[in-house]
Amino acid sequence: MRIIKAILIIAVLLISSSCTKDTPDSKTKEINKEKQEEAAEKAKVKAEAEEKAKAEEARIAEEKENAEKAAQEKQEAAKQSPEELAKSLGLELISVERVVDGDTFVTSDGRKVRLVGVNTPESTTRHEQYGKEASNYTHSKLTGKQVWMQKDISETDRYGRLLRIVWLSVPSNDMDENEIRTKMFNADLVLNGYAEPSTYPPDVKYSDYFVKFAREAREANKGLWALGAQGTTKGDLDSSSGNNGSGASTGGDTSNGSTSGSGSSTNAGSESFKNCTEMRKVYPNGVPSTHPAYESRHDRDKDNWACEQ
Repeated sequence: MRIIKAILIIAVLLISSSCTKDTPDSKTKEINKEKQEEAAEKAKVKAEAEEKAKAEEARIAEEKENAEKAAQEKQEAAKQSPEELAKSLGLELISVERVVDGDTFVTSDGRKVRLVGVNTPESTTRHEQYGKEASNYTHSKLTGKQVWMQKDISETDRYGRLLRIVWLSVPSNDMDENEIRTKMFNADLVLNGYAEPSTYPPDVKYSDYFVKFAREAREANKGLWALGAQGTTKGDLDSSSGNNGSGASTGGDTSNGSTSGSGSSTNAGSESFKNCTEMRKVYPNGVPSTHPAYESRHDRDKDNWACEQ
């Protein structure tokens, strides 16, 4: 009997031991699950890092390609002679005979040129502050010099003056801001506060640059901007500016320098001329609204000055 009991006890112990080996406890299962989750997270992080690395490599490669392309284009442009480059940009080499005022000059072959997109204070038929300074500045920069002229869209204004951008030297890229700042005379006038931007569609190729440069000059109180936010002449930055494209293709002077008249559009006196050609025979520079010969029909731009040059 004792032998039977002993056998039963041994059998129970063996069965118990077998069950313990075949079935892991709950703690072991939890540890295994955590390890699996940790491994999955590491794999995810690694995949994301590899994806970011590939994207960064692609970005760097693209930037390098663009830089190499730009450098190649610059080298090709440098290989061109100034004449070839000027021809590709539509530039014309001319000599400046004399300066009329800050934004107008005459070429050696007798053509009168009005600078596109800018307006300097008057110093001829009317006088505005900084007008003489602007005229002297243009004189010092252009008189007797060879410069390059570039047409935007319009050929001439209503006075028959050529409408042109003027480059002091040939740019390798005529839309590069740095070259516009350093080589274009129209921009030079605006940057130094001698002119305001004055936009007349369709000649708007550089208008955004001129407005940007004028704001810089105004913030620095350069030139005419030292007098205040309105300067001394009309332009795109004036709160009362009436350009807004209404003067399309005129390129005409837009100065508001006539301060002697009341602004009346009625005939101010007894002299009368059939047209501006006849008036200029007597009054070469035109007349203000207070002059006896003033008639509103001769004042096309309604600036209280008739038949100005």
